[in-house]
Amino acid sequence: MAGLRIEGEQEPLLGDTPGSREWDILETEEHYKSRWRSIRILYLTMFLSSVGFSIVMLSIWPYLQKIDQTADTRFLGWVIASYSLGQMVASPIFGLWSNYRPRKEPLIVSIFISVAANCLYAYVHIPASHNKYYMLVARGLLGIGAGNVAVVRSYTAGATSLQERTSSMANISMCQALGFILGPVFQTCFAFIGEKGVTWDVIKLRINMYTTPVLLSAFLGILNIILILAILREHRVDDSGRQCKNINFEEASTDEIQVPQGNIDQVAVVAINVLFFVALFVFAVFETIIAPLTMDMYAWTQEQAVLYNGIILAALGVEAVVIFVGVKLLSKKIGERAILLGGLIVVWVGFFILLPWGNQFPRIQWEDLHNNSIPNTTFGEIIIGLWKSPMEDGNERPTGCSIEQAWCLYTPVIHLAQFLTSVVLIGVGYPVCNLMSYTLYSKILGPKPQGVYMGWLTASGSGARILGPVFISQVYAHWGPRWAFSLVCGIVVLTITLLGVVYRRLIALSVRYGRIQE
Repeated sequence: MAGLRIEGEQEPLLGDTPGSREWDILETEEHYKSRWRSIRILYLTMFLSSVGFSIVMLSIWPYLQKIDQTADTRFLGWVIASYSLGQMVASPIFGLWSNYRPRKEPLIVSIFISVAANCLYAYVHIPASHNKYYMLVARGLLGIGAGNVAVVRSYTAGATSLQERTSSMANISMCQALGFILGPVFQTCFAFIGEKGVTWDVIKLRINMYTTPVLLSAFLGILNIILILAILREHRVDDSGRQCKNINFEEASTDEIQVPQGNIDQVAVVAINVLFFVALFVFAVFETIIAPLTMDMYAWTQEQAVLYNGIILAALGVEAVVIFVGVKLLSKKIGERAILLGGLIVVWVGFFILLPWGNQFPRIQWEDLHNNSIPNTTFGEIIIGLWKSPMEDGNERPTGCSIEQAWCLYTPVIHLAQFLTSVVLIGVGYPVCNLMSYTLYSKILGPKPQGVYMGWLTASGSGARILGPVFISQVYAHWGPRWAFSLVCGIVVLTITLLGVVYRRLIALSVRYGRIQE
């Protein structure tokens, strides 16, 4: 008996009108197995893409210094931002491509670009000069390759019914989170190779702690291409789970039906893009500020900041995986819109708790005082504590809140209990907002090809990851955490207001036109 499994892949999805071939049997067993094999290959693709991004994050700065002594923290900021810039440009292009051609094409091309970028990264030490620019190009190309996120999510949205959608999107997000968690772990495992490592003279390849991670990532990318060629097939179903015809199909089937027509609610589309931008913006703010904030408030050394904040970020990754599993279950009872609203409220509470209060002030760092001006802190300088040694130049760096930041003299300390409570809440709210934005977006768009729309959503997230660090580095350096977190709270309140205004419009296309009941 043919059937389509729902969520736990256990129940058949049968039609509503007995006697009609189109509604009685929605999917054959063969089609079902092929469809889910293809979706699982894309889970792997998302995981490997995340690993490729994070596997070198802890070593970019020392490697950049090693290959080019002229590189400074300002350039480091550009190197890190180049990934998001590349993804922002490439996502709509790959999305458009996937709308009119088999999805294998943009997937394979994007992964090949990522493989080439990793190989370039391994060879940036070869040129006699301008090595830092080669690294900039390598990270930008890796970001372009990561533009396939739009293809992965649009394929998954088009290959799942409404009942399967939330679970599938949650699985993609879990794979993405696991990639971000395990990437730095892989980097740490290669640290024993050391900076010198070994050299393969024939191809002038240095195999050391900086290049081994990207070589592994390149190998996994090639393996991913092979799996896509061997396993991925074009599948598309409507919101009820019936097979649909589209340009991507390699073979036509007599069981396939035409995609139901209906206009997409553009107001809802724009609203979700804004909501998604804000969700990624506030988390980028949090990720960027966590190191300087803890060093200023608790007088942590750079070594302590790297260790403790690394543990915190790893714990957030694990927490996100748990949240994704919980959301899959909760969404069946209260719906995606309510969960999204709850996630935004939790994020707001998390940042509100971070507001300084009381009469206790942070320890002041009086050393190295040159003047009373506020430094022009760049994005690169904000995150530099992740890589610099605490014993640089043979002297231990002073700890505490620098007197060069005038707000240190009058801003109360953020207590450790405040900080940890906020971390937990933001770690709950962000993955909820991320997942629900993607899920609602895919349902609003309906069964039509979603490549371009998913490309724009991915691009808006990339833009948020660029602007978030720039925003917080400037506001925090000049006015301190009170102003920084107050502004973030204000942004989240406006976003919650927007969600309230468009709440009734955030429904699936099939529900909007009465083809399926909500």
